[in-house]
Amino acid sequence: MNHKNILIIGGTGSLGLGLIKELLASDVASIKVFARNEHKMFSMQQTFLSPKIDIVIGDIKEKDSIDKACKDIDIIYHLAALKHVPICEKMPNEAIATNILGTKNVIDAAIKNQVEHVVFASTDKAVNPDCTYGTSKLMGEKMILSANTEPSNTKFTVFRGGNLLNSAGSVIPLFEKQIDETQAVTLTDEKMSRFFLSIQSAAKMMIEISLRSAGGEIFIPRMPQIKVKDIAKYLLNKKEVSDTNISIIGLRPGEKIKEQIISENEKEYLFEFSKELYVVLKNDNHRWEANHIVKKYDLKNETSKKELLSYEEATIFLKQAGV
Repeated sequence: MNHKNILIIGGTGSLGLGLIKELLASDVASIKVFARNEHKMFSMQQTFLSPKIDIVIGDIKEKDSIDKACKDIDIIYHLAALKHVPICEKMPNEAIATNILGTKNVIDAAIKNQVEHVVFASTDKAVNPDCTYGTSKLMGEKMILSANTEPSNTKFTVFRGGNLLNSAGSVIPLFEKQIDETQAVTLTDEKMSRFFLSIQSAAKMMIEISLRSAGGEIFIPRMPQIKVKDIAKYLLNKKEVSDTNISIIGLRPGEKIKEQIISENEKEYLFEFSKELYVVLKNDNHRWEANHIVKKYDLKNETSKKELLSYEEATIFLKQAGV
């Protein structure tokens, strides 16, 4: 990352702050943060107090705004999205404008300004989506990968993660707030499970990807899958509240019981990139396999393993992650 000029789009969220922290520990030349929330911008500046950080208040729905922000940039981390599933279900036009058309603006601006690399933050909800948010992120993935066919030297890569532990708006701070206020937790379905990843791990992986990717890949971290009910039990026990204080309220619009991280048609293109990352390579011209940089990964190796962590295993994972 030596002397690179970085742009983080949507950089005031939890992952953006994690990226800034990791990038400041390297020898980057500058970090430009593009976001639309003035209060979060101010808070971020007070947190880091670094002369390397520059802020731009703007919206990726505005083509000229993102175009100007991309000038003299080497690497873009595109994190901006309308993310909350029920809100996207209620306002699909806004999800389309931000998550799809906004991503198109980022692609066009990156190519125009000859940016070296764009890393797009996707989600497991983009796999076989049945909600507006997941569908919009799937379209974002497809546009990012397709951008590699444009006549430019810009590389475009997808990072498809799971739920970030302790991120703003995630289930953990929500449950903690409920326990503090009511000594109880509401759960949409007791069978619900999710993939989880720490913010620090996600940030480190995205930086590694931006340095090593050749463009056109989907990178997927190895993540444990945990029952959301077990997280609620863990937090209740931690606060010395009975773990029976859980009420089931039913699924919200667009929610799934269980997420997938790899689709069926991606399995034949799945490779092992490192101990922490899988990579999906659908591009026939990609030379990583021929050059033995990656090796084919057989998902049958996973069938003998439990799909979900037990409550005891989940407890260990959450403690190690600082929850």
